[in-house]
Amino acid sequence: MFVIFLLSLALLLGLALVFPILKHLFVKVQHPSSIPNGSMGWPLIGETLGYLKPHESNSMGSFLEKHCSRYGRVFRSHLFGCPTIVSCDHELNTFILHNEGRLFQSSYPKPVHDILGKLSMMLVTGDLHKKLRSVSVGFISTSRSRPDFLHYVEKLAISVMELWRENQEVSFFTEAKKFTMYVMLKYVLSIEPEDPLAPKILEDFLCFMKGFVSIPLYVPGTPYAKAVKARARLLHTLEKIVKEREKTREVKGDFLDEMQLKGNLSDEEKVSVALDILLAGYETTSGLLALVVYFIAQSPACVLQQLKVISESLRCGNLVKFVHREALQDIQFQEYIIPGGWKVLPVLTGAHLDPSLHQNPSHFDPSRWVDQAINKKVSPFGGGLRLCPGTDLARVETAFFLHHLVLNYRWKTKEDESPMSCPYLDFKRGLLLEIEPNRD
Repeated sequence: MFVIFLLSLALLLGLALVFPILKHLFVKVQHPSSIPNGSMGWPLIGETLGYLKPHESNSMGSFLEKHCSRYGRVFRSHLFGCPTIVSCDHELNTFILHNEGRLFQSSYPKPVHDILGKLSMMLVTGDLHKKLRSVSVGFISTSRSRPDFLHYVEKLAISVMELWRENQEVSFFTEAKKFTMYVMLKYVLSIEPEDPLAPKILEDFLCFMKGFVSIPLYVPGTPYAKAVKARARLLHTLEKIVKEREKTREVKGDFLDEMQLKGNLSDEEKVSVALDILLAGYETTSGLLALVVYFIAQSPACVLQQLKVISESLRCGNLVKFVHREALQDIQFQEYIIPGGWKVLPVLTGAHLDPSLHQNPSHFDPSRWVDQAINKKVSPFGGGLRLCPGTDLARVETAFFLHHLVLNYRWKTKEDESPMSCPYLDFKRGLLLEIEPNRD
């Protein structure tokens, strides 16, 4: 009897523990009517898999298109393990981005924290974020128009294109990554492309980014696990460079010098900020370059007459799809209530491809930028306190590269049958370029 009593007691305790979990998973939560409509999806995983389904950059993807059509451009869902408000509305997105630290704060999933590190500017909040960001913004603001920096960018762009003439084909995205990484290494750490350390750092960043956008499964051999190890190698490399600079006290006029002069950063903070700047400057700028060249190839006649394509590439290509935020309290915005503690995803793509803001939004059309009002309808680099500090830097690098690309190469179109006076770029298999030797 005593054994039966113990078994019955254990069963009752088990049910007492399991019932709340089952209730949370399977009983529909009652929401106030003012919370945006939507669907919470499956237990635990919610709608995350559908949300992350790959799609073309000049498309919102089937998930957002279907949800916006059914629930409106602001809806609720369950993403990345949390109840979430998803916004494809430009006005709400602007409200969220410009109320950082007051009504909302950065809030990324744990795997992102694990791979970026606790001191990443993308993750830290409050005074620490202000301190780390001020160092970056100060240096970028004063150096983006320095003649020596601009000369270096131009020189490197020319040298990259000269090397292309030795090959029948080049993978442009790979070349763009090399170009932007070598610019940033010079800019941040005074490391030249010829330095054996340069390709090693580039290789680690390539590995890091593959894992950053992969399923966060830390199992040996997975891209995520390899990325974590690549980041550890990068940290070790940067730590050695920081300590060596402190030891020699050599002044090179780079970003590391700027951090040394500030004096209020620990070595760990210096390494983290340097890693952030390298990552942001390398990854987003190379993506922008690839997008610009891709879109140029799709509409050569338009581009030959008007080379102001960078802004339109950012709008149409959508390098940054969305950002992660969290509501710090219950927030009323127009007719909606965003509950405190809920995650909020401002989808920048949603506004960039909104037909109520942009005519034929998926079409690449640089001429739409003749209307200056469009500047207020896009936010490719975020906004508010977390506006990307390297925005102008990315545009400068892209402009220099594009200038020399157009001077030295032409795009082959279907009508081009006669011999050409200069090499041409023929797009095949995505961003693979076939280079025709000069026929002069």
